[in-house]
Amino acid sequence: MINVYSWPTPNGHKVHIMLEECGLRLGRDWQVHPVNIGAGDQFKPEFLKISPNNKIPALVDPEGPDGKPIALFESGAILLYLAAKTGKLLPKTDRQKFEVLQWLMFQMGGVGPMLGQAHHFRLYAPEKIDYAVNRYTNEAKRLYSVMNQQLSTHRYMAGNSYSIADIAIFPWLRSWQNQGIDWADYPQLKAWFDKIAQRPAVKRGVEVLADLRKPITDDKARDILFGKTQYQKR
Repeated sequence: MINVYSWPTPNGHKVHIMLEECGLRLGRDWQVHPVNIGAGDQFKPEFLKISPNNKIPALVDPEGPDGKPIALFESGAILLYLAAKTGKLLPKTDRQKFEVLQWLMFQMGGVGPMLGQAHHFRLYAPEKIDYAVNRYTNEAKRLYSVMNQQLSTHRYMAGNSYSIADIAIFPWLRSWQNQGIDWADYPQLKAWFDKIAQRPAVKRGVEVLADLRKPITDDKARDILFGKTQYQKR
């Protein structure tokens, strides 16, 4: 059984969805181990052995490519690994594969970091910094516009087939309100979002650990998540 170390965040949900889309079922083919990032579990020595960058998600497959266990961190790498392992959601031809990979990189380098910053400065920052709020809100809107334009001529993010690019991007848009987004400005992207949200595997994936997610109201939890180091050395 594949072991997934995760928390109900966009990056965690990417892997939960991917496993389910690949036909791997929670409780049968994989199991999840909560890593409470609000309590600092990501800094525990046993987790750092799997994920040296102290970030969720991480995955341990007892049956790796050579028949031996493999441990992986970084959600994009995990999506690629699962696609290779199952032969699903990544095209076989080079042209189509690279079209998918460029949109996966778009998520990893742009959508995730920038929407995360917009979310942080609009909602969680201990003091309101107008420059940061405007900077990251505007960048979020720009990224939404890029995706909206792409979907004006394609069924899915990387073409006409559902892929790991869609799985990578979708969870990040579930917090659109906290990113300062009005869906009315992005009709093609909203139609895509609604279509992805109705997929059975997606519905199952976003429910994994969802009951553990609570609003961040505790100062200690906020400090752990957003850079204060005194709790990281516990």
